[in-house]
Amino acid sequence: MTSAEPLTLEYSSQLWKAFSDPVRMRLINLLFQGDICVTDLQQTLGLPQSTVSRHLAYLRHTGVVQSARKGVAMYYRLAEPVTHLHKTLLTSFHKNLATIDTLQTDRHRLAEIAGEQADAHKNQDPL
Repeated sequence: MTSAEPLTLEYSSQLWKAFSDPVRMRLINLLFQGDICVTDLQQTLGLPQSTVSRHLAYLRHTGVVQSARKGVAMYYRLAEPVTHLHKTLLTSFHKNLATIDTLQTDRHRLAEIAGEQADAHKNQDPL
């Protein structure tokens, strides 16, 4: 959906559904941190890659996230909202749901994974 398109009942319903599934809520929560590869999302959530990819596809289809391939990895990020409803849902999510224990745990786990990866890169011998 582009900002020039009018908001439809069907799109509104899909957008609400995007924010109402627990797995998608966890993904959105993590993507507030910035660009993240599917592998890191999967490892953070402890879910099968197929489950994470299916939910990311739904979020991409509704315009909540964008994807970009970097080498062999697929990275995702939150998309810029194109409707007032989309912006309101993102803002409300960030302000009101960020304190949920599961979402906090996910953010801490993602930070641990990022730290482990940084340590692994530092410990590699230069060529």
